[in-house]
Amino acid sequence: MGTCRHSSEFRADAVALARSSGRPVSRMAAELGVNHETLRQWIKTAEKAERPEAVAASANDTEIAALRKQVRELVMERDILRRAAKYFAGETNW
Repeated sequence: MGTCRHSSEFRADAVALARSSGRPVSRMAAELGVNHETLRQWIKTAEKAERPEAVAASANDTEIAALRKQVRELVMERDILRRAAKYFAGETNW
């Protein structure tokens, strides 16, 4: 990723200008001196931040992903312990 050259105020102003002007994003980006994909991403991020249900959904998705990762780790640990128990049970010749 590149470095952040533009301040958050500039980004907010650029998004507001692009939304209100009605002109194509590529033309607005050229006038502002930024890449059109960069401006498009700023607009997309601003729209996402305005929707509270999207923020809640992304928080739920993040939590679900973390829980799935934890389940995978626990299953792996359980399997390791099962193999170790089986190995050590076979070693003892009582």
